[in-house]
Amino acid sequence: MSGASGPDGMGNPTYASSIRAPRRGGAAWRYFGDTRNFLISPQLLLLQVAHPVVGAGVEQHSQFRAEPWQRLWRTVSSLSTVIYGGQQAATAEADRLRAVHRDMKGVDGQGRRYHALNPEAYHWVHATLVRGAFDGHRIFGKGLDDAEAEAYYRDMRDVGRVWGLKEHHMPADWKSFCAYYDEMVRDRLELNQSVRDVLDELARPQKPPVRLLPGFVWRPFAALSAHYALLVNIGTLPPVLRERLGLSWTPRQERSLRRFRRVVRVVMALVIPPLRIAPTMAVAYWNTHKPGTDPGVRRPLGAGEQLA
Repeated sequence: MSGASGPDGMGNPTYASSIRAPRRGGAAWRYFGDTRNFLISPQLLLLQVAHPVVGAGVEQHSQFRAEPWQRLWRTVSSLSTVIYGGQQAATAEADRLRAVHRDMKGVDGQGRRYHALNPEAYHWVHATLVRGAFDGHRIFGKGLDDAEAEAYYRDMRDVGRVWGLKEHHMPADWKSFCAYYDEMVRDRLELNQSVRDVLDELARPQKPPVRLLPGFVWRPFAALSAHYALLVNIGTLPPVLRERLGLSWTPRQERSLRRFRRVVRVVMALVIPPLRIAPTMAVAYWNTHKPGTDPGVRRPLGAGEQLA
């Protein structure tokens, strides 16, 4: 990565040409945006805010409680652009994210200073995204074998570099990454107010900001979605973290989760792989082609510059 490192140790947002976004047909392209992964996407936010730096930043600088649906859309929109939008769009989005987070700093409730671009916290957010897609395929599909997981991790490591992480911020291979991830879950994550807020939103989801959706229609749907959101996202948490957060889990819930997993696996087996990522690609296409988009990033999805 070119440029000197700033005070956050992340370097400046000028990316070397060797740092590449995912390419059409690559492992990250095939696996990351799979529709099944959305089922555990709330868990990724839960894992992220359980990191003390991320949790403090979200509590003090985010509108998550007031605008959960808007935040969800912005997150999906941003990730879709980085994975499926091509090199220029991914780089532009990474620059935007760094600019947004540069001034997010302060002191948390325990008197600890934090900065949103702290390399450990920034990498942890990336790590949850890496692991999320892997777990989504493991839980709701046939999973990735060792070679597929390694190829996927190589691609996602490149995504980390696009976001501004340096080589030494990220484990070198999939096995090392898994060891790092387990250590972070075991030793670094904690219960905080942002974790409580995410759990509360899962249990009582707000009505989307759609005027044509009346409350009496939303309420039964919200109850059903909350039931399955909690079932999936609590049931698939690492047990050590589930216990630390004080979340109960019963054999009856485990049986319900297994039944739900079987249903999803059967249904998704009927969907051809290109259609499984089509919604995510559609979001990326809109972001890179909507009116007002910089013409410099209006390219076919995944058609980033070829590297020598």
